[in-house]
Amino acid sequence: MTYIVNDECIRCKHMDCVEVCPVDCFYEGENMLVIHPEECIDCGVCEPECPVDAIKPDSDSGAEKWLALNADYSKVWPNITVKRDAPADAAEWFGKPNKFEEQFSPKPGKGD
Repeated sequence: MTYIVNDECIRCKHMDCVEVCPVDCFYEGENMLVIHPEECIDCGVCEPECPVDAIKPDSDSGAEKWLALNADYSKVWPNITVKRDAPADAAEWFGKPNKFEEQFSPKPGKGD
């Protein structure tokens, strides 16, 4: 098992999870984070830290799509190990439907 980031992170991009990860397996896109599934040690400390419930075990129903996305983008986006502030409009995006289809950006973030 590993943990994955789903579409709840898109445009919310809180980084509380990054701060607690003992193996630095988070990678930053322009408007979301992903977890490198081969680096994740399945400790689960990141899951309760996410204020928008965007981190789930890959064993959850429907996680296959997100496992593939996390695996693919963690190979091309920069590693992030330092928490930064969430976007100023993050609260406005919490729980919005169709975020992946309408808001996902494949562009990399800043990283560390």
